[in-house]
This record gives sequence, C-alpha cells and structure tokens, in this order.
Amino acid sequence: MRFVSYEDGGRNGIAVATDGAANGPWKGLREGNVGWPGTLQSLIETGGDALAKAGKALASAPEIDLARMRLLPPLSHPEKIICIGLNYHDHSAESGFQQPDYPTVFGRFNSSLIAHGAPILRPAFSEQLDYEGELAAVIGKPAFEVSEAEALEHVAGYSIFNDASIRDYQFKSPQWTPGKNFDDTGAFGPHFITADALPAGCDGLMLRTRLNGAVVQEASISDMVFSVAQLVSILSSFMTLKPGDVVVTGTPAGVGLARKPPLWMRDGDTVEVEIDKIGLLSNPVRDR
Repeated sequence: MRFVSYEDGGRNGIAVATDGAANGPWKGLREGNVGWPGTLQSLIETGGDALAKAGKALASAPEIDLARMRLLPPLSHPEKIICIGLNYHDHSAESGFQQPDYPTVFGRFNSSLIAHGAPILRPAFSEQLDYEGELAAVIGKPAFEVSEAEALEHVAGYSIFNDASIRDYQFKSPQWTPGKNFDDTGAFGPHFITADALPAGCDGLMLRTRLNGAVVQEASISDMVFSVAQLVSILSSFMTLKPGDVVVTGTPAGVGLARKPPLWMRDGDTVEVEIDKIGLLSNPVRDR
C-alpha cells in the first residue's frame, strides 16, 4: 500500500493510493472526519494490523485532490532518525575515507524534517549546502538483538530521504551532528510504501538524485555495503528500535562536496531524489 500524510485546514490527514500508483487516485480522511483512523505515525506505532485495517478503510473514503493539500513528512515526529554514512563503496572512495567494516552511525532530529515540496533552506553563513539522496526504512515492530535473517520482519515500509548537509559545519568536529541537523534540511517523503509492495530490503531498486534536471547520483540499492537487513540487525544489537523509528541508509557517490569544483545547492535550484517503485521527492532550494 502507498500512503501519504497531509494537512488540510489545519488538520492532519492520511490518504491511500487506491491502485498503488504514485499519482493516485488518492482517497483520504482528516481529523474530525467519521472513520478517521489516526496519523500514519500513530498507526505504525500501534502495530499489528492497524495499518492494514486503515488502508482498507481509507480505500472507501472520499477521493481527494492532493495538489490542494499541504503535504507532510510521512512521519513528522519519529522518536529516532538513525542515519548511516559511507554505505556505498564509491561514496567512501570519493570522500577520502577507508571503507569501514562497521556502519558509520549518526543521528538526525525531527526538528530538521520537511516535506516534499517544502524549501530546503541554506543558512546565510554557509555556501556548502549539499544533497544526499537516500532510502529510508521505517521500523514497524520493536527490534532488539534481532538476527539479519529476521530483521526485515521488523520493517514496516520505505520512503525517500534527502540528507541535505551543511558541509563546513559537518566537519567542524569529528562528530557530524551539527552539519546534519540544520532546520529545514531533512527532506522526507512524499510517500510511505509498505514493505510487502516492494522487493525485500528494496534490493535492486535504482536511486537517482537530480539537481536542476541533471542526474548527479545514480546507484542500485543493492550496492549498499550494509543492506537494510544488516543495518537493522546491527543497530538492534545496541539499542531497541521502536515502531516509527527511521533508518536513513546512506548515499551513493556524486555528492557536491567530492566534485571539482564543488557543486553546492543554491537559491533557485530544485533537487529531486527518485527511487524505483517508491516515488519522487522534490524540493526547491532557498536562502534562509
């Protein structure tokens, strides 16, 4: 199933694409409507068959025009956003790092999240705003010390993420947190696709990032050093992953930092991240 979160008249809404296609048709309900099932985040956190029941109920809801709605990130307030760095061999090489034999893990916070169509904002004191197209996996049931073989059973579904980074702030210290958490830089969405509608771990799907229409990143999800299953297993070895947590799985080669000269995003640009069968995340770039 394909879901989207939106806002209409100041109220949260949730819609499902009745034929599974990215362009709908969409049927949805908002807070206050009869049959309102709750937000996508609350349904995932509830677990069990709550999401499946909501999808079935929404399929009988009124058709809506998403173009008239303000889209939201699929989940606006996840407890944890766990990002993975250097998870494609070619990106490690272009970044000048030796490929790690253990995932490079850092955190984002939900205060940085924006939706499809919202502007990524470049702070006035830095020109080093970079793009990073990534696959996002959303946890669907608690995972602690799970094996790689069972890890995907704990993934509810997938979306798209642009881990836009302020590079000079990323490298002010050995920890990358500052450059990865500026407000209005974590583009997320627009759609959430349940895991049963996609290949296991999204294996074989192609990811492409475009800046002003030109392809700047292109890779297969299969090229990841650590697969979704491996990441969930490894992360669950030292923390409990909870329903609604988001694992942002890393970016392939082609980032602006590694280009000569560097290719920074600027006011007036448009950046798009597309993943086969999941959709297209598009955001304008603006100066704050």
